[in-house]
Amino acid sequence: MIDDFAKAYLHNDLREMREALVWKLDGLSEYDVRRPLTATGTNLLGLVKHVACSSARYFGEVFDRPFAEVPRWDAEDAWTGELWAAEDETRAEIFGLYRRVAEHADATIEALAVDAPGFVPWWPRPKVKLFNILVHSLVELARHAGHADILREQLDGEVGSYPGGAGGRDDAERAARFAAIERAAKAAGS
Repeated sequence: MIDDFAKAYLHNDLREMREALVWKLDGLSEYDVRRPLTATGTNLLGLVKHVACSSARYFGEVFDRPFAEVPRWDAEDAWTGELWAAEDETRAEIFGLYRRVAEHADATIEALAVDAPGFVPWWPRPKVKLFNILVHSLVELARHAGHADILREQLDGEVGSYPGGAGGRDDAERAARFAAIERAAKAAGS
């Protein structure tokens, strides 16, 4: 049946994207995973923490299956607590939370039919199905994994959805590509 196929397909993509986000922090120092890399303070560990908090809400509260460990997300507190790691929060604690939330989300997905009803009070059309939340969560996770990809590239050049995902390009190849793109931009801009 297409519903079972769609649910399994989306769930598998969600699992893969979770791992893509996590590996972006592999081998980096505590400073590099925490430091603000954009003007708004976006940082790698904060992205992991944010995804954990969001997933806890979407696969918990929305389906009346709350994940007890995550405090209620308050829009005023999002910028002060959910999007970065305080100095007393360890990488291991945040990764542990991320894994436990993923297990909770997986259990919700496995327990419910793809057309199971949910309720998202902060959405304009709050009545949803598990299908809507799977798609929404996959899109958001892919978006944040993309952010992480760019941040990691800024730090050490690693890109892609998995280690070695850049196709093994060396520094000379990257420099030549950068130079070619820069020449094209300058030519188009004059």
